[in-house]
Amino acid sequence: MAPALPSQSRIWLIATLTALAVTWAGMAQAQTQYSRTVPAYVIEEFGEPPATPDGPLSDTLQAAVQTAFVDTVNQRTWDMRNVEGLLQIAESQDPRLVWLISDMLRFASGGEWQTALARAAYKLMEIRPRSFNHWGVITNHMIAWDIPAPPNYFQLKRAIFTGVEPNWDPIFVDGDIDWRHVSWGGVLIDGRAYDTTDEPCRCIPAADNPKVSSAEEATWLEDDDIVFGITVNGEARAYPRRIMEVREMVNDTLGGRDLGIPYCTLCGAAQAYYTDDVPEGVERPILRTSGLLIRSNKVMYDVKTFSVFDTFKGTAVNGPLARKGVRLKQASVVTTDWGTWKKAHPDTTVLVEALALGRDFDFRNTRDAAGPIFPVGDADPRLPVHEDIIGVVTASGQPVAFQRSTAMAALQRGEEIAVENVRLELHAGGIKAVDKDGSDLGSHQAFWFAWSQFHPQTLLWGE
Repeated sequence: MAPALPSQSRIWLIATLTALAVTWAGMAQAQTQYSRTVPAYVIEEFGEPPATPDGPLSDTLQAAVQTAFVDTVNQRTWDMRNVEGLLQIAESQDPRLVWLISDMLRFASGGEWQTALARAAYKLMEIRPRSFNHWGVITNHMIAWDIPAPPNYFQLKRAIFTGVEPNWDPIFVDGDIDWRHVSWGGVLIDGRAYDTTDEPCRCIPAADNPKVSSAEEATWLEDDDIVFGITVNGEARAYPRRIMEVREMVNDTLGGRDLGIPYCTLCGAAQAYYTDDVPEGVERPILRTSGLLIRSNKVMYDVKTFSVFDTFKGTAVNGPLARKGVRLKQASVVTTDWGTWKKAHPDTTVLVEALALGRDFDFRNTRDAAGPIFPVGDADPRLPVHEDIIGVVTASGQPVAFQRSTAMAALQRGEEIAVENVRLELHAGGIKAVDKDGSDLGSHQAFWFAWSQFHPQTLLWGE
């Protein structure tokens, strides 16, 4: 979304950039007042947050927001009026409006308009630019500081996003979602109906009822290839990471149970939800990838009702399924290697190679190796952001994270690891959590930043 500006608007925009650049040059490191408590580690990394006003926007500022953001998306071009609106916003001393600038920046692919948006945001936030990734820097600061949203934010954001991708319209329904943290993941929504996933799409293509083979037939897999292993009612199946990095969502049946299996490459987390254990009168949800993210975690939704789910918790957060209180229970996912999994489960089935669509990604060791590539804001400093943990929720509702490397070493030494009713055990080269009676508790592996931001009150075993 980066059409050329008319020449008259280009002149005005250059003047705008110059004015904002002068402001940058004279910016002082002034102390600011802030009504919320910001942790010391946030201030150390991101600095002091700017003073933030309360209350409604003036009529003039509301009009500027409409012309700078909503009208720009609808026009799919920029003119002098849009630039004037942005300049008014930059002079407003209201950092709440940076959330809308962040939304626009995600869709601005370059050029003068992107630069103008970024400079307006930096002025409102009272910070200097730190990299060319303006959207990432700005959004990380806003999340970490927990700057409140401006009035009418949801409706404005909805207009921006659906103006870019009209197919997002049914899932942009208000609910238990912090819309400040919703961003575009760079792909379009997978809106294909159930069991039509052989049809191509401009999306991350989910797989329904995937074809499987025996372990003996899976000669394409090397023993050290990473798989996500699931066992239900004594039936085992392996979901190779190579396939899940392409598909990111599988709707399957295993051990007589229906499952929805999302994999968030950004969070290093494969999860398995029972989609047949829902309230009476509710059809089995069919999970799809929306193309949206919340703090670098994929946003999944039910293609039948367009209800959005919290991917980490399995809770419907808007739409008809949220109104019916749907919360999906989890089966454990064991992250391990193919050789160890098939040795432990010689009768296992495994997804067939064709589901990888000829692709062989390794996002963990390439794209994501240097840290989160999408904004996450502040991260709990108790562990490195990309540390692998095993996450589970106890019977009392307490989330607990176990550092995988430390827990693995302890279990291999024969030590017991227990928190409340939770017991960790080695399983097929990985780790799973079971109850005192040995029943499955629905644990999974994830990056620390992801688990801790969706379970901010988590215990960290060993502290």
